[in-house]
Amino acid sequence: MSTATERAASGQRAITEGGPSPKRRVSTGLREGRAAWVLALPFCLLFLVFTVWPVIQSLYMSFTDTRSRDLRTPFAVDVIGIENYTRAFSDATFLRAIRNTAYFVLVGMPLTILLALAAAVALDRGITKFRAVYRLGFYTPVITSIVAVAVVWQFLLRDEFGLVNTVLGWVGIDGPNWLGDPNWSMPGLIMMAAWRNFGTGMIIFLAGLQAVPWGLHEAASIDGANGWQRFRHITLPLLRPTILFVSVTTMIGYLQFFEEPFVMTNGGPLDSTISMSMYTYKQFGFGNYGYAAALSYIIFVVVAVVTALQFRALRENT
Repeated sequence: MSTATERAASGQRAITEGGPSPKRRVSTGLREGRAAWVLALPFCLLFLVFTVWPVIQSLYMSFTDTRSRDLRTPFAVDVIGIENYTRAFSDATFLRAIRNTAYFVLVGMPLTILLALAAAVALDRGITKFRAVYRLGFYTPVITSIVAVAVVWQFLLRDEFGLVNTVLGWVGIDGPNWLGDPNWSMPGLIMMAAWRNFGTGMIIFLAGLQAVPWGLHEAASIDGANGWQRFRHITLPLLRPTILFVSVTTMIGYLQFFEEPFVMTNGGPLDSTISMSMYTYKQFGFGNYGYAAALSYIIFVVVAVVTALQFRALRENT
């Protein structure tokens, strides 16, 4: 009996001596927690000062009539409620900007995704030589300055002596005035945007294609499936999560498109290429800060709602 008691006591001493006491563990955790907060404090302060506070301030500004003349007396502005928001939906130019943005997204996003997927499939299975060179060439426009890209495309889309119209003339087609005709200016910007942005989707699709088991294609080939049937019934279903990601990221970027019309057309001709973001930028430039802040939050809500709907529509099939 005494022997068993001694063994239990010695085991308890071993446990006590071999590990820290609960109080010591708690104090160690508190010290580590304080050290973590000390290290994170500079970032938290910068985040609060330069991100959270400006967001709160801009939200408040959207409910005021703040203009450039009010910068000297920012606390003397009048709160006008949702007047800026109701004004936006009665503003003909902003409604035109919404239609232009919708046109750009509905046409540009599918075109960009199709180009990206086609390039990824070609690099994954079709192109066997100089594959790295093609990848670099397709991705180079993504990392090229938008100003440089816009200047090049302005020369390509010139009415006279432009490369695009010159090539069309070789086959007997009289090319339009791409950047001077309200009916053709947006298609010209969509072509440039798709060419510039498909490289990002191509890289993502290429990663998704390389994750598709090749054994499934071999089994389908043995069963008599051709290339299109394998792509439709094997590759596309397995790429649905990748397609969802590329679609959402592309759509978010295109809903906020600004650089293309700003550099190439300045929103013209006749406001045919003005976007929501560009119109908001112009309102800031005109000194209508309260109205511009309201437009910014409208864009934010549109992006959030459309993204949620897209997730819901595409996730059901992934």
